[in-house]
Amino acid sequence: MEIFNIFSGAADVGPDGTEPPGYEKTRAARVGQKIGATRMGMSIYELDAGQAICPYHFEWTDEEWLIVLNGKPTLRTPEGARTVEPGDTVCFPEGPDGAHHIRNDTAELVRVALLSTKSAVGVAEYPDSDKVGVWPGDGTHYMLRRSEHLEYWDGER
Repeated sequence: MEIFNIFSGAADVGPDGTEPPGYEKTRAARVGQKIGATRMGMSIYELDAGQAICPYHFEWTDEEWLIVLNGKPTLRTPEGARTVEPGDTVCFPEGPDGAHHIRNDTAELVRVALLSTKSAVGVAEYPDSDKVGVWPGDGTHYMLRRSEHLEYWDGER
């Protein structure tokens, strides 16, 4: 069995250069991959001042948990934004009630863990930008505009 320390293990995955301001310096460690997990995933994120993990979104296919390890990140949910502290743990259920965004509005480093179930197919919705992301499980993904809603039989007749 492999071991990864969530408090001191290196966040060794950096940005790929395509990130906009506010996301371009976030670092991660893919803990699930490091310890051989297949049914659950965990990533550790380190956020410098002014950085965030990903846009405001919710999952249709997976439950996620936030565990604050260090610092005081700002957590946005459907109820609004609030500061969370080391040791705070929050569950983001599947669907719109689980929408979330995590950012660092302080000067100190923030380190958080995101734990999630791992469905074979992933679907996430991004309400602020009107997008839906689909990950069919084959290594590809599709990012689509939600506003382009089609009738079920469109293109089939």
